[in-house]
Amino acid sequence: MQEFKEESPILLFDSGVGGLSVLAEVRKLLPDAPVIYAADNAGLPYGGKSEAEIAARVCGLLGRMAERFHPRLICIACNTASTIALGMVREVLQIPIVGTVPAIKPAAAMTRSGVIGLLGTEATIRQTYVDRLEAEFAADKRLLRFAAPELVMAAEAKLRGQSVDPAVYANAARGLRLQPGGEAIDTVVLACTHFPLVEAELAAAFGAGVSFVHGAAGIARRIFHLTEGQSFHRVSPDCALFTRKDDAVTKLLPALERHGLNRVAVL
Repeated sequence: MQEFKEESPILLFDSGVGGLSVLAEVRKLLPDAPVIYAADNAGLPYGGKSEAEIAARVCGLLGRMAERFHPRLICIACNTASTIALGMVREVLQIPIVGTVPAIKPAAAMTRSGVIGLLGTEATIRQTYVDRLEAEFAADKRLLRFAAPELVMAAEAKLRGQSVDPAVYANAARGLRLQPGGEAIDTVVLACTHFPLVEAELAAAFGAGVSFVHGAAGIARRIFHLTEGQSFHRVSPDCALFTRKDDAVTKLLPALERHGLNRVAVL
């Protein structure tokens, strides 16, 4: 096993602030772990980009960050980036890489009606990776998918303290409900790490009787397992790292501080 210094950080990577939903769970299990939270806000959003563009961008950025910060582990806290680039990153970097995949397996165990909704970005819901998860864990269920990219920017706006039109959440619910069998949906997979940040708003849009499931807690448990027995020592405040400095980052500062990210830098 590769040796790391006590101050070697865990690096969480996302296109924006969605991975904060994962960071919150990591904090519960590893409160003493130094963290770098990296957001590729210059490339946000990922959902509308091509697979080749996402793969090249994620591999390039994570290679640079691994060389610069020497993390003990990298978590790709982004469903879109994970479903496309996880295998490539693991081939290139010689450290543990934890990915994020749609929580279809737990949703299949939870559903009572047998009809599951999946909300994600355009890039995520079309991946064969999702097809394989459906075939393996939900073959006897009905999985309805809907691309709701506007929820990414809604979550970003919410964390900046800005108001969001409730129609955004209503449209996402309607996109699943209006599909054949959609009226029976009782479980919804939030297949983007941004989406748990607006779970309350989505719950109001879907109405009573719908449960939501995402992978943040499971990802945190995986990170805990892979770092078990390692020592941690925080020598400086945990950092939020962005690929572009703009006014939106300044407006995010209160939310970043709530997640223990008291330092901001630009890659």
